[in-house]
Amino acid sequence: MTLKVSIVGASGYTGGELLRILLFHPHVEIGQITSESHAGEYVYQQHPNLRKRTQLQFVGQQALQPCDVLCLALPHGEAQKQIDRYFGLAPKIVDLSADFRLRDAALYKKWYGDDHKTPHHLGKFVYGLPEVQREAMKTANYISGVGCNATASLLALLPLVKASLLDPDKPIIVDVKTGSSEGGATANPGSHHPEKSHSVRAYAPTGHRHTAEVIQELDLCNVHLSMTAVELVRGVLAAAHAFVQPGTTEKDLWKAYRAAYNSEPFVRIVKDKTGLHRVPDPKILAGSNYADVGFDLDPDSGRVVSLAAIDNLMKGAAGSAVQAMNIMCGFEETAGLEFPGLHPI
Repeated sequence: MTLKVSIVGASGYTGGELLRILLFHPHVEIGQITSESHAGEYVYQQHPNLRKRTQLQFVGQQALQPCDVLCLALPHGEAQKQIDRYFGLAPKIVDLSADFRLRDAALYKKWYGDDHKTPHHLGKFVYGLPEVQREAMKTANYISGVGCNATASLLALLPLVKASLLDPDKPIIVDVKTGSSEGGATANPGSHHPEKSHSVRAYAPTGHRHTAEVIQELDLCNVHLSMTAVELVRGVLAAAHAFVQPGTTEKDLWKAYRAAYNSEPFVRIVKDKTGLHRVPDPKILAGSNYADVGFDLDPDSGRVVSLAAIDNLMKGAAGSAVQAMNIMCGFEETAGLEFPGLHPI
């Protein structure tokens, strides 16, 4: 079975990654790709890595035709403005923005600062991280995107939550290091090279909006994310500092992580005693949909540091979106996503 998939907002980084994956997907035919600012241009003029791989040209949204699956890669706040039109164009939608990640309109306003324009549609979307919502995706028609920082934080904490190992009386602090592509393709003063280069900038020590996704998906109330931008283009490394129940051993942690991830096609446990690559590192994940997860326990204090590394544009955006689309459409979950990353890079 082949489905026609179109991408709205295909000139940005996540849209380009979606296109790169879907061009080689065994069950996908690309329908149309849109860009209001680059309509008429060839794809390779914005995504030079795709030169000689496709002769597609960007079109404006008004030229959109019906398709089987519509992927929305628009800036946050834009999809909700036209979501009823998009519903009429495709029976299945994957929205990579933040517009439909939160199921509660009050929480959306709290974390994003604005009233949601179509709050009655929030409950129609399944949160787009397969590791936490796989079963719901199998019967879904609409799937939201995931926040890249939320993805890394969720994957770091999920084994501890599923095994009920966390001490509920202690706070959870997730220290997240992020790459510059997280800010998107549009430049801003903070991404200007003389300002960005060689900096380690704590741009959201508290109150980052991806916190809401972690709270929602893991049903945690005492979790706090801190964001620091580092000298990376692609990549997120989340270090979740939490406290486990008294008496928890490293053996218990191994059991929890293996139970959570041994059957997951894109999550790898990385915890070796020696070697350069004994802990997760986002560098080697560039271009892949893998998440590398590890942990370390201080038995004296009961503090566990759970690490999760991802490529923010892949597992944190386009890769998870295609993985979710595969599940929703009944395809093999790994279809189009087998690339393992590069080493060295």
